[in-house]
Amino acid sequence: MTGFVLADIAIIATEPFFTTEELSLVEARGHRCMAKEDLSKAMELILADPPELLIVQKDLENQLDRMVIQAMKTSLQLALMPIILSVPPACNLTTLDWKVYAVDDVVFSNANVLEKIARVELALERMERVGDNNPLTKLPGNSSILKYIQGVLDRNEPNAVAYVDIDSFKPYNDRYGFSRGDEVIRMVARILVNTVQEIAGHSGFVGHVGGDDFVFVTPTECVERVCQKILLNFDALIRLFLDEEDLEHGCFLSEDRQGNKQTFPLTSLSIAVIPCVANRYKHYGEVAAVAAQLKKKVKSMPGSNYLIDRRSCEKKS
Repeated sequence: MTGFVLADIAIIATEPFFTTEELSLVEARGHRCMAKEDLSKAMELILADPPELLIVQKDLENQLDRMVIQAMKTSLQLALMPIILSVPPACNLTTLDWKVYAVDDVVFSNANVLEKIARVELALERMERVGDNNPLTKLPGNSSILKYIQGVLDRNEPNAVAYVDIDSFKPYNDRYGFSRGDEVIRMVARILVNTVQEIAGHSGFVGHVGGDDFVFVTPTECVERVCQKILLNFDALIRLFLDEEDLEHGCFLSEDRQGNKQTFPLTSLSIAVIPCVANRYKHYGEVAAVAAQLKKKVKSMPGSNYLIDRRSCEKKS
């Protein structure tokens, strides 16, 4: 049993961060490195398959180092990924603007390999302690979700909290297997992130409660557009995850929790939306309780749907 974390490390640099000999030691510690000088290709790989940690060389051409760091830290999916800044030996760390270089650690490029590995593993262990990202989707988990919602309530921000559930997901797993089910979960995560990012920008938030349950938060004025586009994209893409036979029948056979054969509707998506009008809710538990009631109603509707709690739109007297 090893005491270190198996991790994928992405490196964006014009000079080798690890020598060929050092890489052997790094890999022996259980880490896999992906180094790219081509920024566009590196970014494509990072977004397609997010690493556990990113190392960026300072002073890249055209301030690309700053652009990469900013892109990561403002991404709904990658904001919590640790970033280590590799700086030249002559760099005066006290002159760096840490708001511009919003990194988690720094290391001198001429440091020995043992120090570099220690920095990497410390950053990963720190992430283990303070982060709760879902391992399947890399999205923020329960602790981050609750903290974000409570922050919205405490600041009296006019936001809407939306709870997302994949309908007929257990029958889907029974029919197609857990591996295909994981693909559907990742697909939903991408739809949520892309849609919220596109419409709400940095004012949005997406979290993964676990399993087939998600949460997103947007300004109230745009939540309906977000819901509509999410459902439109989901209904178009879910067809790629269903066999032609099931699409033709419009349903599939599976077993219920008691083991009885039943016909189930094809997989759809339900969204329960709770607008957080100022001073209506004081605690995230109140929002979750209302959402639980609303989810039952929207899930009883055929196909993919969203439902907004209009009562929450009225200010509590």
